[in-house]
Amino acid sequence: MAIKIFIDQGHNPTGYHNTGASGFGLEEQDITYAVGLMLSEMLEADGRFAVQLSRPLPTTVLGTNNSTSLQERVAMANAWPADYFISIHANANPNPAINGSEVYVYKLGTQADDLAQQVLRSMVETVGTKNNGVRVNSSLYVLRKTNMPAILVELAYLSNAADAEKLRDDQYLFALGIYRGILRYFGFTD
Repeated sequence: MAIKIFIDQGHNPTGYHNTGASGFGLEEQDITYAVGLMLSEMLEADGRFAVQLSRPLPTTVLGTNNSTSLQERVAMANAWPADYFISIHANANPNPAINGSEVYVYKLGTQADDLAQQVLRSMVETVGTKNNGVRVNSSLYVLRKTNMPAILVELAYLSNAADAEKLRDDQYLFALGIYRGILRYFGFTD
């Protein structure tokens, strides 16, 4: 039986509500779409996994405002039902020196925390971003309302020049890092 992984590509296409951060000519929603699609292709080629995307097409729009966009993503994962939920994002900060990758979970010491640790470690090793650690954010809707272990991956900072370059040029490596982390979590080797 395949392990069912729901990949949520954060935010909606440009021109709609719930669009993401931007920096250095890059849009978060475009990066999350591309990385999520690459990750889904890696998982589907594996055979041990089944995958569903929140945004199967770059034009897919979810919900009619920020709240309903988040609700729709969670409802899709819960209805499938997914075994694991991975939400992909890119970060931004008013301070352009802030950089690196982090993964958010609802609570430490859980399956989600274990998955987050492996995904973050593998992504940092693969891409070369700074490891900012696994962090708790129990207010995030996609972590609170999912019925399965859920993580929110912040790939890197669009507001930092070096990170933005990686987000532009190394999208495949970000996906590969997440994939390797998933394999590590399950005790599979790549």
